[in-house]
Amino acid sequence: MKTLYLIRHAKSDWKDGSESDFDRGLNKRGRKAVVTMSNALKKMRIMPDLILSSSAKRARLTTMGLAENLGYKGEIRYLDALYLADIETMETIVSGLDKRYNTLFLVGHNPGLTLWFNLLTGSTIDNIPTLGIAGAAFPVETWSQIKNTKAKKTFFIYPKMFKDPVQ
Repeated sequence: MKTLYLIRHAKSDWKDGSESDFDRGLNKRGRKAVVTMSNALKKMRIMPDLILSSSAKRARLTTMGLAENLGYKGEIRYLDALYLADIETMETIVSGLDKRYNTLFLVGHNPGLTLWFNLLTGSTIDNIPTLGIAGAAFPVETWSQIKNTKAKKTFFIYPKMFKDPVQ
């Protein structure tokens, strides 16, 4: 069994108009959402074996915050290819992973994350919002097998679902 959690970066900061899209950080709401969502993952006892993240600043900050709050001590890979990645790029990266990883966090961007999750699970989610987390479980032994396998949607959560005054 392989489990993939597609995680959209937290709410980004648009205050500094001189920053490129790639270099935008997180705003206050985004930083609070990192705590809210890591607490939700803790309650569900979800811990990755590996984290892959876009190298964009808002994704890196989201990844670092989640990892710290979860107490994750494993490997984190920041990949330029995940910045605004399409389905084919994400699928190629994930399907090439070593089979020793069973639980994967992939932190990235829309619209790719939403489109890929819907394709993998047959879901009809309109939009994975900022710091939304969508889980997909695959009945396979290796990541290379996900290309031809329908995943089961395990859950879809996002900050506004929780009572924390995040949004």
